[in-house]
Amino acid sequence: MHGTHRPTEEFPVMQRTGIRVFRTVARAGVGLFADIGDRVYFLRDTMRALATEWRTYLPLVAAQMRRIGVDSLPLAAIVAAFIGSVIALQTRYQLFPGVQLSVVGLISRQMIILELGPLLTGLVLTGRVGARMTAEIGTMRVTEQIDALETLSYDPVAYLIVPRLIAATIMLPLLVIFANAVGVTMAAFTSISATDVSWQQFSEGLRLSYTFFQIAYSLIKATIFGAAIAFLCSYEGYVTDVGAEGVGRSTAKAVVVTSVAILVLDALTASLLANQLQG
Repeated sequence: MHGTHRPTEEFPVMQRTGIRVFRTVARAGVGLFADIGDRVYFLRDTMRALATEWRTYLPLVAAQMRRIGVDSLPLAAIVAAFIGSVIALQTRYQLFPGVQLSVVGLISRQMIILELGPLLTGLVLTGRVGARMTAEIGTMRVTEQIDALETLSYDPVAYLIVPRLIAATIMLPLLVIFANAVGVTMAAFTSISATDVSWQQFSEGLRLSYTFFQIAYSLIKATIFGAAIAFLCSYEGYVTDVGAEGVGRSTAKAVVVTSVAILVLDALTASLLANQLQG
C-alpha cells in the first residue's frame, strides 16, 4: 500500500544492511529537523510572551538576576583567577629567548578578554545555572504545576521562561566583565610574583594594540551565550517527560546541547567579527 514501508527483514539479505543504514540516517535527519522546529515554535511563544505578558514576568526578573548573576560570582571569580594565572605562567615560559616580556601582558589580555573569559564563564554557568533551570522547570512539569498555572490563567512561558531569559541575557555580560577583570588581575599578579616580568612590562603589554571593540566583542559573546543558556535549558525543562528519570534525562541533555551550542556560537562569532579586532 502506498505510504507504508516494508520491514527490513523482507528484503534480500544482501540489501538489508544498506537499507537499515539508510533508514537509520533518515530517522535521525527527520528527528533533527523536528527538534529544530519544536524549538522555533517555542521561541515564537517566548517572543510573544515577552511582547505581551510584561505584567507577568517583570516582577520575577530581579529574583532571577540575583540567582543567575549574584549567586554565581564566587564560581566565576575562582575560574577566572586560575585561568589568568595559568595563562600568565604558560605564556612566560613558552617565550623564546630575546622576545620582549611585555608580550605576556598582551597575550594574557587577548586570551582572557576575547576568548577564555566569555567562553569558560558560559560553559561553567551552563552546568550551574542551566542545569538548575532545567531541573526546576522539569520538576514543575512532572508535578503538574505548569498545568496548574494554565488553570489559573497564567501564561507558563511568561511566568517561567521569559524572566530567566531576560535575567541571563543581562547578567552574563556583567559576570564576564567581572571574570575578565579577575583574570587579568591574577595574570598580572602571577607574572610579577612568580616570574621575572615586571609591572611596567606587563602593563605595557596590556595597552599594546588595545581597542574598545575588544571589550565589546567579549560582551557580544556573553550576551549571546546568556540567551542561549536560558532558552535551551528552559526548553528542555519545559518538555520534560513524566517522572524523576525524565527530569534527569532532560537536565543531562540540556547541559550537553547548550555546551555544544555555546561552542558553535563562539566559532560563528569569531568568524564574523574577528577581523575587526586588530588594533
